[in-house]
Amino acid sequence: MPVAVVILAAGQGSRMKSNLPKVLHHVAHAPLLVHAMQSAQSIEAERIVVVTGHGGEAVGAAAQAYDPDAVIVTQSEQLGTAHAVQQAADALTDFDGDVVVLYGDTPFIQEDTLRRMLDARSNGSSVVVLGFEAAEPGRYGRLVTDADGGLDAIVEAKDATPEQLAITLCNSGVICADRAELFALIDAVGNDNASREYYLTDIVELARDKGDGCAAITCSEAETMGVNSRSDLAAADAAFQARVRAEVLENGVTMHAPGTVFFAYDTHVGRDAVIEANVVFGPAVTVESGALIRAFSHLEGCHVSQEAVVGPYARLRPGAEIGNGARVGNFVEIKSATIGEGAKVNHLSYVGDADVGDAANIGAGTITCNYDGVFKHKTVIGKRAFIGSNTALVAPVRVGDDAMTGSGSVITEDVPDEAMAISRAKQANKPGLALRLMNRLKAAKAAKNKDK
Repeated sequence: MPVAVVILAAGQGSRMKSNLPKVLHHVAHAPLLVHAMQSAQSIEAERIVVVTGHGGEAVGAAAQAYDPDAVIVTQSEQLGTAHAVQQAADALTDFDGDVVVLYGDTPFIQEDTLRRMLDARSNGSSVVVLGFEAAEPGRYGRLVTDADGGLDAIVEAKDATPEQLAITLCNSGVICADRAELFALIDAVGNDNASREYYLTDIVELARDKGDGCAAITCSEAETMGVNSRSDLAAADAAFQARVRAEVLENGVTMHAPGTVFFAYDTHVGRDAVIEANVVFGPAVTVESGALIRAFSHLEGCHVSQEAVVGPYARLRPGAEIGNGARVGNFVEIKSATIGEGAKVNHLSYVGDADVGDAANIGAGTITCNYDGVFKHKTVIGKRAFIGSNTALVAPVRVGDDAMTGSGSVITEDVPDEAMAISRAKQANKPGLALRLMNRLKAAKAAKNKDK
């Protein structure tokens, strides 16, 4: 059965105390909205419709930056969840299948949970609702079930009787129904309630009044975590990190201090990789099997190949491609550069906008001077080349295969294969000058102190 997903992302989120729409606040380097879109993609949704409102232009742009095929619709007035879903009706008129309603501020609904909801739909339930047993039910809507375990109704806390408030099975807001049935039920929803809003939850009672069966699928309370404040945002990030650390360990990665390693929403780490303490992954990082990421390194937008070693205290910026068995050492920064198989950049160097050949060795203090103030230029270093310490390579420039540069050189012209390039001022020694200069300075300092 085809599946479409509607993601509600229209709320302002006043408790965030921010000019940024709530769903654009980040967890693990991605907006909350993107996490919800990942949930939709996990069940191969054929269509994703994002309902925007507050900050709609920015929210829509973020959704389409992640998935250009996402359909953006607007809820110009916030009149409740049923009204919000109704805004997606026109975008789904030609869709024949089930619709799942998710929320942009509830980022962690898992694939297995959504598939169990879809299975319940396949088994004949007209409307399927995701619920959880709440430790403190408080403001959550309650799921009222019948003797056979079917779902009778969802009652908002502010409209609930004392008996209903005693129920601990609570509503997450996530709902699944056939597209045609969903919008027919929404059309029948009224706003005769304490908030004068159109509640999506009312469709359960409307479906039961028609004689249709409804079901509740349950998951952990942590999975339904919503984000409404900065405190919630911090808790969500902590929950994400805990879950991903456990998954990474389960998948065969060694971490010496898991609690100090921070992953992005899209980090990929291969089996038998080793990650030492205090490593931070930004977006778009892939670390292949057997690689070693040493302590206090920061990686973003890069690819680390098998058996490579990065760090300690290394920074890989977007576009860094580290080859098999390559070495990137302490206080080295790589940006938009390819480091070839077995190449070494071991100490205190910056390599940007460059290609470094296989088995090349880059000495300490080397800099690729890639930026002229307006344009970026490329440095090419050949296979097995040896770049002497404290070399400045002024791009565009090429150092050939098996070539060398002398330490302290400023290289402004191409170096042919197998050649040795030395570019530095001739050294001049001035006999006795150092002692005379030092004595003069000491005398001046003594005279200054005597005058005080």
